[in-house]
Parts: sequence; structure tokens; C-alpha cells
Amino acid sequence: MEAAPHDPAETGLTVTSPEQMRELGRKLAKLLRAGDLVMLSGELGAGKTTLTRGLGEGLGVRGAVTSPTFVIARVHPSLGNGPPLVHVDAYRLGGGLDEMEDLDLDVSLGDSVIVVEWGEGKVEELTEDRLQVQIHRAVGDTTDEVRQVTLTGRGGRWAAADLGVLSA
Repeated sequence: MEAAPHDPAETGLTVTSPEQMRELGRKLAKLLRAGDLVMLSGELGAGKTTLTRGLGEGLGVRGAVTSPTFVIARVHPSLGNGPPLVHVDAYRLGGGLDEMEDLDLDVSLGDSVIVVEWGEGKVEELTEDRLQVQIHRAVGDTTDEVRQVTLTGRGGRWAAADLGVLSA
């Protein structure tokens, strides 16, 4: 017997500065718990790593959160009793879940918060419960800091989540 699909929980926000993006990450951290998968997507320079930096601050993890582009994945242990943050950059991984399996994310998923940049088409099979964060920015020759952020919670974990608290 299959579980009934859940309507996704969704909210949209406008972010006007890198500091607001970090603050969004800090607020989002309060909603996260061990076992959560967060998928970040957006253009280069949209603010995915800045958001993750705020998540790390909100979760109270050790180490500066920087883009793991060259190491692919970085683990930030908790400084308290919260879950560790596993930050993955799947940009250079061409394959689907096969390449991601080499990172053993399924082993970490139960006791960590896993954030994957560029994970579309690569990590969805890890769990049906995930939070997708899409960051849109103006492209081209612009210094515009405005970002449109859409958060969509999928699966039972996020069915009753009030993502609207993030805009408060």
C-alpha cells in the first residue's frame, strides 16, 4: 500500500542583500532536524553558499562554511548537541545517484542535515522528504542583489511545515 502523496508546502521570499540571505539560512536552521535533505538550486552567484553559511551559523556547527566545489563534500560537526551539517556541491558530478552514492550520503542522512547545491536529478532518490530551495537572480551585467527565493517542502516531513515563518 503506497502512502498518499502530499501536496508540497511552498513559500516565496524576496531577499535584497547577502546579509538577508544569511539571515534566511539562520531562520531556516530552526526548522531543520537530523535526517533533512535540502536541495539548493540557482545560477552561479545566486547565494546558495551564503544561505548555507547562515544554516551553519543557525545549526551551530564548527568550521567556516565555504563552497565545497573542489572537495565535493564537507562535514561540519555540531558544536552542541545538534546534527552535523553535510554540505555537498554536486556541480562537477555529471551522473545521477550512482556518483552521489560514492559520497555515502544515505549513511549520513539519518543523523545529519544534508545540503546539496546543484543536486537536481542527482539526489532526489535519497528520500521523498526534502526541501527544495530555488534562488533566482537577475542575470547579465548587473550588481543587483535582489533574489527571489522559493522554498518547496516535499513529502510527509514537510506536509505540515509552516514555511511562512521564514518571511517573518
